[in-house]
Amino acid sequence: MTTPSIVITGLGATTPVGGDVPSTWAAWLAGKSGVVSLTEEWATELPARIAGRIAVEPSEVMDRVEMRKLDRSQQLALIASREAWADSGLTEVDPTRLAVVVATGVGGVTSLLEQYDILRERGASRVSPHTVPMLMPNGPAAVVGLELGARAGVHTPVSACASGAEAIAFGARLIREGKCDVVVAGGTEGCIHPLTLAAFAAMRALSTRNDDPTRASRPYDLDRDGFVMGEGAGLLVMESASHAAARGARIYVEYAGSGITADAHHIAQPDPEGRGATSAMQQALVDAGLSASDIVHVNAHATSTPQGDIAEAGAIRQALGSAADRAIVTATKSMTGHLLGGAGAVESIAAILAITNRLVPPTINLERQDPAINLDVASGAPRPLPVGPIAALNNSFGFGGHNVALAFRSVG
Repeated sequence: MTTPSIVITGLGATTPVGGDVPSTWAAWLAGKSGVVSLTEEWATELPARIAGRIAVEPSEVMDRVEMRKLDRSQQLALIASREAWADSGLTEVDPTRLAVVVATGVGGVTSLLEQYDILRERGASRVSPHTVPMLMPNGPAAVVGLELGARAGVHTPVSACASGAEAIAFGARLIREGKCDVVVAGGTEGCIHPLTLAAFAAMRALSTRNDDPTRASRPYDLDRDGFVMGEGAGLLVMESASHAAARGARIYVEYAGSGITADAHHIAQPDPEGRGATSAMQQALVDAGLSASDIVHVNAHATSTPQGDIAEAGAIRQALGSAADRAIVTATKSMTGHLLGGAGAVESIAAILAITNRLVPPTINLERQDPAINLDVASGAPRPLPVGPIAALNNSFGFGGHNVALAFRSVG
């Protein structure tokens, strides 16, 4: 049996730099930061008082009655899914051949915390009857699946900051195994809250450049001091190539392959040798039938942590060998901050659009590149990609030692 080819026909996103894909892409090319100071009273005593808030609030594009029943992560997922579905041009799909895979790293923790406060302050009778559907990690996938009527499966991978990328790999597997023709896949996160910020700060994972928020997320820079928490969602419409061709769909790129590994090193620190990350990229190349020389671009995980950036840079070098010299690397987290479970999907969109437009967004705030980062990092301005057949990798790594690398290639 021939393994079906998979193509990307729809993109949807809501991010700290744009309320949809076109505005997000324009902001990336312009090098615009979405990191802002947190002005809420609860933020005044936190060590890190900055975050990547989404550019367009759900209340601007969703009905208030609908919003009340949804956790923020669910709201963001629905917004992105609606854009992706409309962008794909799909109208009617056999529901038994349609699946949804929407991941999250944290899920509905803000709903849990808010309802607990209501329980303590106002009593059990005032707790929302929607609390359980709002807090469950599969909530975003469920609400997207319900809206689209997906009956081939609704799934929720949870692998920390690799979740969004793993969802895309999982969706591809469903199509390859012949279980469906169309998958809406990606990730979402909406957990900017005093507890989550305090907890990450207690681990010394967050940047404390509170007086200069737009310059706080600085992957690969010698003066980086941690990541900036962000929020947002990214969803892709994935189809078997035959299904897309039969309806005359517009195609962005081909999904080529994935690699998924684990470090087995530390719950929160990356393997300093980058062995798991290297293996994930190598597996993605094998799965895609690509050689290292085919890769002209890498959207790096690059969170702006001192150890993580170095470990990944070394892994890229090991995975691509001498071909790493021609791969243009970028870190879009420099603009959005770290979207946790949504990062892998949003950054896959960046990689897909880089291939489609033959243009790599810059890494901002890269003023003095760490000498330990021996890569060609795009900075200052967008960088062009060559003509002809090209391919790119998107890397996503998460606490627990999760490593996911996705490969995409040009079509036509």
